Amino acid sequence: MHPSLANSAKNAIPLHAVRARDAKAWLVRQKRSGLVIASGFAGAAGALAVLPNTKGGIAAWVLGLGDSQDGFALAAAASHLPAGTYRLGEVPEFCGGANAALAWLMGGYAFDRYKKKVARKARLALPQGVDGDEISRIAENFFLARDLINTPANDMGPAELEAAARALAKRHGAKIRIVSGANLKIHYPLIAAVGQGSDRAPRLIELLWGKENAPRVTLVGKGVCFDSGGYDLKPSAAMLTMKKDMGGAACVLAVAGMVMGAKLNLRLRVLIPAVENSVSGSAMRPGDVFTSRKGLTVEIGNTDAEGRLVLADALSDADDETPDLLIDIATLTGAARAATGMELPPFFTDDEKLASDLARLGQAVQDPVWRLPLWRGYEDTISSRVADLNNNPAYSYAGAITAALFLNRFVSKTKRWVHLDIPAWIDRPRAGRPVGGEANSARALYALLKERYGR
Repeated sequence: MHPSLANSAKNAIPLHAVRARDAKAWLVRQKRSGLVIASGFAGAAGALAVLPNTKGGIAAWVLGLGDSQDGFALAAAASHLPAGTYRLGEVPEFCGGANAALAWLMGGYAFDRYKKKVARKARLALPQGVDGDEISRIAENFFLARDLINTPANDMGPAELEAAARALAKRHGAKIRIVSGANLKIHYPLIAAVGQGSDRAPRLIELLWGKENAPRVTLVGKGVCFDSGGYDLKPSAAMLTMKKDMGGAACVLAVAGMVMGAKLNLRLRVLIPAVENSVSGSAMRPGDVFTSRKGLTVEIGNTDAEGRLVLADALSDADDETPDLLIDIATLTGAARAATGMELPPFFTDDEKLASDLARLGQAVQDPVWRLPLWRGYEDTISSRVADLNNNPAYSYAGAITAALFLNRFVSKTKRWVHLDIPAWIDRPRAGRPVGGEANSARALYALLKERYGR
């Protein structure tokens, strides 16, 4: 169990949480709250105050929640309370229980690879009925994804992403296979084409775990470790966060870690096309045509639409095996951000039950996703005059949908497929969610797999 959680609440200090609209009435009901009232505490989000005991010591702490119903609000307390062990006192239902425990761990997260580590010594006694090992497992893998995304590209290229996958596989006794060099060009030509402009060799990373006769689940994650845009070069401002373009790969590794740690009853396969999209004399050019693993030819209408290319080959491989469930996660389009923002990633599927379950469970675990239509009316926008497909749709709208339709051309046998277009980034800080890498949808997907394949 994570060291920031405690099994025993003995001698623990109560921690209350109140919304702003309830703060005044709540304080009036408390003994010895005069000083807190006099100090001006009004339940503002993140505000902390001490309720004194008869000896002038600390009887309890109270955290302000503002006017929101943020399930992870207690993260603010975890990151600011002094050393000691705390237990939940009076808190609203939406931020209690398992949410409180996960929030507590989230409040202790910091990306400190390049800075001095700040020790966090505040501990939370496990709320009643909460599985500390499960919460710790979720947080550990969630933070793994954040760390991978936050690591700058000079220290997180295709080789380093492979090393992270190898470490995870070793921890859980999974098998790992790497395809690179001539074999990559033969069997995964689109992955090779995207990576050919970089001196950091592209590769396909495959991880296998679980019993062969268990239901098969395949996760595909976009692993573009840095995206310059290629010859269709991105503006400098757009390049600043492109270390996050391997966020899909980070998320599938996080989900894999949760699944393997929980020993769910499934046969897991993870596929990560790991590349860097660079500019050089050997880089792919606009107008080039490549034959994909599936046999479909693709004209390169824009070298900055590289994510769908690497995913196409990986999805084609996954589809050949016809798994029970196929999931891909990618930082694919700015259009998805324009449609639903940075905090509500869209997903696409033709499976009504899968769509309903994913939306429901995302809401339940405070990891929301939103379904967008896989609208077939836009199919003609991804056609090409010289090839089967063009990676740059001939349409200036619905970019997230047309990207999903492109990917769907490479999934023709598998009945249950879902594509998630995530930002993998937090652009406005909130409790437990600092600006930087984020494993959007990882907890929602784990909840889905646990519900379907739990022992």
